[in-house]
Amino acid sequence: MPVELDLAPAAAQVSRIAAHVRDEDLAAPTPCAKWPVTVLLAHLVFLSEAFAAAGRKLPFAGDASTIPDLPVDWRSRLDANLAALVAAWRHPEAWEGEASAGGVTMPASVMGVVALDELVLHGWDLARATGQRFHAEPADVRACTGFAESMSQPGDEASREGLYGPVVPVPADADGLARLLGYAGRDPGWTAP
Repeated sequence: MPVELDLAPAAAQVSRIAAHVRDEDLAAPTPCAKWPVTVLLAHLVFLSEAFAAAGRKLPFAGDASTIPDLPVDWRSRLDANLAALVAAWRHPEAWEGEASAGGVTMPASVMGVVALDELVLHGWDLARATGQRFHAEPADVRACTGFAESMSQPGDEASREGLYGPVVPVPADADGLARLLGYAGRDPGWTAP
């Protein structure tokens, strides 16, 4: 099986945005309800480790139900984790069989999209919370939208629990990223208070 998606552009966005987070930004609110920037960054450090392990088909001991505290070396650790994540999913075998992350096992081809979805959505969250630009590649938006839309049909509310908030309606002529954000329970117009 060929490599399905390149996670490098989304990982590069997260890395760029994180590099410009100032200490005074850490307590700022984010579009993720009840998650200040410090918790969002801790989640990014954790998920990048978990999805790198998933791409390499290695067990990961972390507990997805608990976000650890933000490590002191979060900047260098996040960069290293993102590089490892991208490298792991560049191997064709990462997309074959099954993969596990956060206590969930699913087809590896879906797990890779979930990893991308986490990078795109939380990259946007972090950019919004810290007043930075965000760009997502059109192919990444399409892949993530397909995943989010599939979980956003009436009656699918239970399957979204813990992954997305309630669907946020967006205008019919909204661009692809805004549609993805709406499916993922985010208001595309969110700004920090």
